Amino acid sequence: MKPAWDKLMAAYKDHKTTLVADVDCTAGGKALCETVGVQGFPTIKYGDPSDLEDYEGGRDFDDLKKFADGLGPLCSPKNLDLCSAEKKKQIQEYMAMDAKKLEEFVSSKEEEMKKISSDFDKFVEGLQKQYEDGNKKKDEGIKAIKESGLGLAKAVRASLKGKDEL
Repeated sequence: MKPAWDKLMAAYKDHKTTLVADVDCTAGGKALCETVGVQGFPTIKYGDPSDLEDYEGGRDFDDLKKFADGLGPLCSPKNLDLCSAEKKKQIQEYMAMDAKKLEEFVSSKEEEMKKISSDFDKFVEGLQKQYEDGNKKKDEGIKAIKESGLGLAKAVRASLKGKDEL
């Protein structure tokens, strides 16, 4: 993916509204990556810098370029003209909140998201345990069947078929 990404960065080098860049999350960019929620590599993020979204599309140049071509300024407090009436109203409500209340609101929503992610992780752990238990039971069952004489029975069957064919 790196060559495709480098090519995309070159294609958008002097773009007026779209920044295509990379960050080394293992070195100087580690703090930034933690702030925006990078959990694995490579990760592609897009959108408003204060609320980046995960890119889930293709990783070759053509897919990346097609996606990037559709990017541009988004609805935000700095770009109200790009907002629907509903989003403008929502922004106005948040702007009318005092700083403490807004911080509490954002923190509570972030905690809700963390809980959903944590609950999902626990669910996946449970599935993993079920898979491991089921796989162990399957392997033990197959081993027991083989050890009960299946191999010898197959050998006898094959030798009998050979006699019938002569």
